[in-house]
Amino acid sequence: MLRALYSSAAGMESQQMNLDVISNNLANVNTAGFKKSKIEFQDLLYETSRAPGADQGNGTQLPTGLQVGHGSRAVATSRIFTEGDLTQTGGNLDMAIQGDGFFEVQMPDGTLAYTRDGALKTASDGRVTTSEGLVVQGGFQPVATGTTSITVAPNGQVTTTGSGGTQTFRVQLVRFANPAGLQSVGRNLYKETPASGTPETGNPDENGFGSLQQGYLEMSNVKVVEEMVNMIVAQRAYEVNSKAVQAADEMMQQSNNLRR
Repeated sequence: MLRALYSSAAGMESQQMNLDVISNNLANVNTAGFKKSKIEFQDLLYETSRAPGADQGNGTQLPTGLQVGHGSRAVATSRIFTEGDLTQTGGNLDMAIQGDGFFEVQMPDGTLAYTRDGALKTASDGRVTTSEGLVVQGGFQPVATGTTSITVAPNGQVTTTGSGGTQTFRVQLVRFANPAGLQSVGRNLYKETPASGTPETGNPDENGFGSLQQGYLEMSNVKVVEEMVNMIVAQRAYEVNSKAVQAADEMMQQSNNLRR
């Protein structure tokens, strides 16, 4: 009965973490470029009283064993990098990546990070930055003062027109062999890890890289209805584990009340 208490408690803890992940998904339903997470579980160690296939003598073997588990635990949260819906904004520097790829940005400490959030801005010196002021890499050139028109082609060709004339440059995207292995650091940013592999740079709309859609933003890929269903399932699983704790407690109470 003590095992039932601890197994049920482990199940409740797992479902609490499941609800935490679902809540984070729902909290970011309107976050541009956000990718939802899913939690993955494993069962815990088993107490084996009779091993499957054990020799019983006379050449007979047990067809099944006697094993009792000790609950579950959360082992991973995986990012789901399916595309979110595109929303038209009309902004000259709003860019949605339609397909595979990330924008590369430079952190204040000089390291590199990666994002799908294409809500880009211009700083006072003309450099293209994120909403946090992080400078976008990948071939982005400063936008000259007096620029009146910015055109971004799907293949990353950028043309700016203004009082100083016309300027043309081409931007690039970055992709990873295993984007689910990227480390989430908040602020719509990811960092490279040994699990993600090294970044590969390429031109948009070529060799499997996604294309750029100017005047659009990629929204979160969170589906509210799906997350609400997952929340109900997590709630019911938590509830039934709590019932198991209650049942084990009542059984122990009955044992303690035994009289000769």
